[in-house]
Order: sequence, then C-alpha cells, then structure tokens
Amino acid sequence: MCCPSEAEYSAKGSNNFIWLMSDNMHHQWLLLAACFWVIFMFMVASKFITLTFKDPDGYGAKQEPVILTAVTKVEEAHKPEEERWPEEFQPTGKAFTGNLIRQPLVHMERLELLRNVCRDAALRNLSHTAVSKFVLDRIFVCDKHKILFCQTPKVGNTQWKKVLIVLNGAYSSIEDIPENIVHDHEKNGLPRLSSFSDSEIKKRLNLYFKFFIVRDPFERLISAFKDKFVHNPRFEPWYRHEIAPGIIRKYRKNRTETRGLQFEDFVRYLGDPNHRWLDVQFGDHIIHWVTYVELCAPCEITYSVIGHHETLEDDAPYILKAAGIDHLVSYPTIPPGITVYNRTKVERYFSGISKRDIRRLYARFEGDFKLFGYREPDFLLN
Repeated sequence: MCCPSEAEYSAKGSNNFIWLMSDNMHHQWLLLAACFWVIFMFMVASKFITLTFKDPDGYGAKQEPVILTAVTKVEEAHKPEEERWPEEFQPTGKAFTGNLIRQPLVHMERLELLRNVCRDAALRNLSHTAVSKFVLDRIFVCDKHKILFCQTPKVGNTQWKKVLIVLNGAYSSIEDIPENIVHDHEKNGLPRLSSFSDSEIKKRLNLYFKFFIVRDPFERLISAFKDKFVHNPRFEPWYRHEIAPGIIRKYRKNRTETRGLQFEDFVRYLGDPNHRWLDVQFGDHIIHWVTYVELCAPCEITYSVIGHHETLEDDAPYILKAAGIDHLVSYPTIPPGITVYNRTKVERYFSGISKRDIRRLYARFEGDFKLFGYREPDFLLN
C-alpha cells in the first residue's frame, strides 16, 4: 500500500482540528446549560423555602404598605377566664381588631412613657391615686358607642362634652346645644361613671374606649386662674366671693393689700403641702386646678388614648377615628393658634413669683410633668 501523501496528512489534520473544536464547543454549551439548570433549581428551592416558613397567619393575606404605626396588645390575655366578658361587651371602634389596638407611633410613645413613669417608685406618691368617687365623677359615659371620657378642665373639655352629648342622642348636632346645657349634668344627657354599680363600673373600665386630654400643667393653672378669678363668669360667683377670700386669708403675705386674688396667692395655695384642708372646703370646684393624676387616675385606669392640647388639631381627628365615631360627629373647629403653648405668657405670670414658691408648686405637679412628657420650666433651672 502506498504511503499517504503530504496533502492527505494535511487534510486529515485539518479534519481532526475541526472535530476537536466542535467537541469543545459542545462541552461548553452543555456546561453552560448545566449552570443555568442549577441556578433555576436554586431559585425554585428558595421560593419553596420562603413559602414553607412564612407565617401561616399572614399567608395569602394582602400586604399593607409600611407606615409609622405600632401594635400593642390589650392587657386582657392574662385575665382569668371568669373575668372575661361576653361578646356583646367587646370594645367597638375602627381601631380595634380582635385583641389588638393599632396606634400611630406618637400615641404609643405617650402610653409607653406613662407606663414607665407609673412604675417609677420614686414618683409613686405623685403618679398614683385611688379610683375614688371623685375620679369616677370626672368620667363621662357613652354606652351607645362604648366610650369613657375623663374630664380635665381648662384643656378644651367643653367641646368634647358636646361631642358626647350628640353621640348620646340628646341633640342632633353640636351647633344645636345651648351653652348653658353643656355643664348642666341633669339636662345634658351625660351619665357619670360613678352613677353605675360596682360591677357595671368594672365592666366599662375594662372594655370601653377611654381617653382624656392634657396640656402643659403650668399653662393650665394660668388658664384656670384667669377664667375663675379674673374673668369670673357671672354664673359662677362663688370663685370670687367664697374661694378667693379663703385663699387670701391664708396665703397673702401683705395683709394690707386689698386687691382681689393675685396669681402669687394662688401659687402659694397650690404649692402648700397642707393645701387639702382648703380643698375640702372648696369641694368639687377644685377640679379646675388639681392634678391630672387626681382627676383621672392614669396609673390605675388603662386609657386607650391620651390627647395633648398642644397637638389637638391632629389628636382630635385621631381620637374620633380610634373610637370609631369619626363618621358620626366632628370635633368643633379649633381657632388658629389657640392650642399653641405660650411660653412668653407662662414666664410673664411666673416672673413675680419667688423661686421657693415655684419649686413647691412644681413639686406638687411633677407627676403631671413626668407622666405626660412636659419639660420642667426653664425658669426653674436658672
């Protein structure tokens, strides 16, 4: 047999090279396909793991957008079975979902601050009080919508009472309510919590939506002084003719001074550790200047919301919505600027008061400052 020629060797080598190239490309494609398959299987496995370990309660539920809210559980889960109430007494309102109350962050922070201060043993005497008849007299009831409102005078309470009067059905609208009816508790259709039996009181305190409003404690005292002793409405003569003389006799330093009650006299009375003997003489009229603690027992009663007078434009709509009544009634229009904290006014009123008297006053109201996040006045720090 003849040996292959050089041309045949060349052609054969070329064919081998082409075959090798083709074989390499085939392997590369197979490798690439295998890689894609591995990636695909990994993605499927990841999806399966996600679905498998997802919270079963949330599976298939519509996901809501993330907002600045927090969820706190109603303190009912740990109650003994005999203390739980039937279905017909469950709380109402859009804010309630089962045993959860959804609250914007600011309201949750207020309640958390309240709980922390209530647990502070050093402030116990300033933050705790018995849930006495005096406290229960301050709380107004709306059974129809399961609402309790604790009255804290001089923080816009008249308007909230109008809201409840309408909800209770005594009048069809806020505009229809005569001003002299609002505070006439025999005619305004607002029952006090104290008018119920002990078991009925307990039921409502446990299950109803509960709220009250606060403002800077010292500014509230100024408002009370101006309203009751300076402008003194003609239908409340006892403030000027009975209460003022009693304070003057005990607390005025200059006995020759003939002017009516001065703010300095008022501050001395309120800051006196022995003020209670006069309080007893003055009766329920003291509600305009006693502490929020004495009025509403915030460490003993678990309130749903605590509104602030300084942010009432935001807080009022929130309270109506949280109570589930925003579609039934609106809070009356708030005049511009009326809720803004007036630091200049507060400093002017206290400018003529001795540091000793101011410190004694703050010592009595320190619980209110701490419980509701109000700063200690700067003029106390100087």
